[in-house]
Amino acid sequence: MRKRVEKSSKEKVDKVDSGIEEEPSKTADDYQCSGNLELDFTELCKLLGVKKIPSVKMKQSKSVMEHNQSQTYLDSQMTTWSSEPCLEIELDNEDHDSVKAVKISGWKVDEMMLQVLSRTLPSLSNFQCLHMWRVGLMDCTFASLRNTVSLCSNLRKVVLDGNPLPEQSYHLLIGEDSMLTDLSLRNSRIGEEGARLIGSALSTVHAANKNLLSLNLAFNSIGDAGANHIAQGLRLNRSLLCLSLSYNQIGDDGAACLAEVLGPFALTHEEIVERRKLLIKGEQSMIQPSLVSLADSHEQPLSVRSSSSLDRLNKSAKNTTKKKDNPKKEEKPAPGQAAKKEDPKVAKKDDKVPRSQAGKIGGKDKNLPVSEQETVEVVETVIPLLDPGIVHTGGKVIHPGNTCLTSLNLSGNKLTEQSLKLFLSSLESQGENGLLRLSLNRNQFPSDCDSFLKIQEMMSLKDPLNKNNTGQMEDEHGEPKTTSAA
Repeated sequence: MRKRVEKSSKEKVDKVDSGIEEEPSKTADDYQCSGNLELDFTELCKLLGVKKIPSVKMKQSKSVMEHNQSQTYLDSQMTTWSSEPCLEIELDNEDHDSVKAVKISGWKVDEMMLQVLSRTLPSLSNFQCLHMWRVGLMDCTFASLRNTVSLCSNLRKVVLDGNPLPEQSYHLLIGEDSMLTDLSLRNSRIGEEGARLIGSALSTVHAANKNLLSLNLAFNSIGDAGANHIAQGLRLNRSLLCLSLSYNQIGDDGAACLAEVLGPFALTHEEIVERRKLLIKGEQSMIQPSLVSLADSHEQPLSVRSSSSLDRLNKSAKNTTKKKDNPKKEEKPAPGQAAKKEDPKVAKKDDKVPRSQAGKIGGKDKNLPVSEQETVEVVETVIPLLDPGIVHTGGKVIHPGNTCLTSLNLSGNKLTEQSLKLFLSSLESQGENGLLRLSLNRNQFPSDCDSFLKIQEMMSLKDPLNKNNTGQMEDEHGEPKTTSAA
């Protein structure tokens, strides 16, 4: 027995001396992703012991799709309904390290597969869109997916159509800190509770989502009560531009809540109290600017300028007057002041507006002086409870309404002509602002009713797609003139 023990110990010593000692097996935790999705995905699946590794397929280029549309349609149908699980990826260019979209459809994604995705997707530097259609998400796997989404710094669009969750916790994707701009939750059996949570995520008196631009909730079961919750979320939300509530069993009661928030509405007691707090906070910051913390000055909760902004405006005004009075004195800088040449660069950095507000300002800010650009930015950061259009009348505080929402789809619901009259009143109060598209087809009213025809006429005049890019002549009533052909 001693001889066997001594022999085995000698063999181990010989292996160490000869350098033949076996290296420890590599694990998934030790693997470092390279940014190549196809390589990393396959390798991590092996390390985690995935028995049947899904294949990775490239999405066809636009030139191939245009060359043979029918064949492309058949190929896409086969890819969608394929019995073999696969990842369909889209590249930003020919480089395999430039994956910008990942599509998973028609096969169940379990916890182990989500572990692989949680490692590979955040490593993609250009990853922008995640499409997961009918992948059998559950509450536990959805929590893992939500964490993965938060780790992808450039991910902006998420499609989770056909994934009903018992707890309906989709709202966790659009919290106050969410960077998503597009979210689609079609055919996910979202009911009143899910709509309530989503409405609260859009906005409350104390917080609001600031980045979501498009929300698709079509083909769910939101109903009148759910539509009321969504409308509550639209009261103080000023980022959402497109909302689809088509085919959601919404009747006149739910439609009335949505129409109300688009036009002037009375603030609730809680909203009035919060408005007073903001006004008091703003007055204190103007009277005692030295007591305002640096963090508060960056937040800019009010529409009034901070003391630093006023100082810069005053300095710029003094500088312009000096240039007009003594233009020659400004030609040569004083000794030791050569570093001031960098001031224009600093000013350019201060003039940048947030990403979510850039579309509203357009290209006008490029040719504006510093003072005017700062004024534009201050106007854009007005929060809803401090909207300059708020008025006091009849003992109530009336808000002008949500004019940021530009597209609302209510097709395929249970609206009658009673709802149309309310929408018509709200649209008239919005004037040229507000909705550009309002879809009301396939509801329970005759297509030739007066209110529907008036709404269609108003929308056709406001819809930018119906306007000629070269411009049209208008008559005295503001309607486009028609010219007869020669």
